[in-house]
Amino acid sequence: MLYQWYETQRALMAPFSEFASASAKLYNHPLSPFTHMPMSQRVSAGLDLMHRLAKDYEKPEFGITSATVGGVEVAVQQQVALQKPFCRLLRFKRFTDNPTALETMKSQPTVLVVAPLSGHHSTLLRDTVRSLLHDHKVFITDWTDARMVPVEAGPFHLDDYVAYVQEFIRHVGAHAHVISVCQPTVPVLAAVSLMATRGEPTPLTMTMMGGPIDARKSPTAVNNLAMNKTHGWFENTVIYRVPQNYPGAGRRVYPGFLQYTGFVAMNPDRHLHSHYDYFLDLVRGDEGSAESHREFYDEYNAVLDMPAEYYLDTIKKVFQEFALVNGTWSVDGVKVSPQDIRHTALLTIEGELDDISGAGQTKAAHDLCSNIPAEHRFHYDVEGAGHYGIFSGRRWREMVYPRVRSFIADYDKAEARARPSRAPARKR
Repeated sequence: MLYQWYETQRALMAPFSEFASASAKLYNHPLSPFTHMPMSQRVSAGLDLMHRLAKDYEKPEFGITSATVGGVEVAVQQQVALQKPFCRLLRFKRFTDNPTALETMKSQPTVLVVAPLSGHHSTLLRDTVRSLLHDHKVFITDWTDARMVPVEAGPFHLDDYVAYVQEFIRHVGAHAHVISVCQPTVPVLAAVSLMATRGEPTPLTMTMMGGPIDARKSPTAVNNLAMNKTHGWFENTVIYRVPQNYPGAGRRVYPGFLQYTGFVAMNPDRHLHSHYDYFLDLVRGDEGSAESHREFYDEYNAVLDMPAEYYLDTIKKVFQEFALVNGTWSVDGVKVSPQDIRHTALLTIEGELDDISGAGQTKAAHDLCSNIPAEHRFHYDVEGAGHYGIFSGRRWREMVYPRVRSFIADYDKAEARARPSRAPARKR
């Protein structure tokens, strides 16, 4: 009943949110007589804040229409490369009439970005994609809100996630580079491991950023919650059925609004101060700072429902049984063995102040991938970066991305030189 109650509350709040928005404009529009009343800026700011606290946040757009390649601005078009029930594989196709830029783009590496299925939409990685487009051909996973997937499509387990990643890697091509951010580091490592076990070509590189490869190391509040509650507690407490007003009516999900409540509960003071600062920015007329707040929370407040099977599998296998690091995880009867990976270079990245994936959790991938030669394994700790800072914002652009770009470029060039001689070796 909680989900139905939430939907009822949301429907009741919608007109009040719109009224607050219209009233805010009434008190700040230059042609409105109310603008010249005493305290009008404060009244307008308060109503605007009320509107944003009560409104419903839809899935944002990537909104990336151009990129710069070799000093030339090129057009970018978002395309659907593959359509699956629970995910779309998006390609950001670049176009230009400049022959030099065109030749440069043709020779650039192909990157598959595996976005998290952990509450927020893939647009959370907008800054990641925007940076990568300058030097790469870019694909990204765009996970579907589970409430929009009809029950007839069947369940979606963690093992299905692994199968999706394998299919996407095969579609993008064996000479691609894979970047996983946060939650997908575990299923991506499993996917590549299984491909290596079967003798399939594996990606040239894996870049793993802020993920719970070994959640036992430096456990955070997120880890502690998963480890201190039973599997049954999660199933009985946070799993609900989608209401009738959505295509996925009847599907069991971990609702987005509950996930959002958990996000905010981790840092309530930070969010409270952020909203108060937004109010003050509106009062002062600092539109630049106010717009930055809107952009962040338009993304942060837009959440999706996760399939119950996938969420419960993740809790059990990643945070309770530690199946990957303990060597007890099998997918379709095949054991996940990261030590079978030999021809894929590895880069792990952690944020110094990450409060979601603790120190050492991502770096643990090096111990698991023991047969990747040591000279092809690298780790980078990002000073002063929190969880979001390793893939978005100034630290991502100035500190992390240059490392990732160089890492990919080095192995892409090496592969291009060695390609004729490597093919027979992989076949054996």
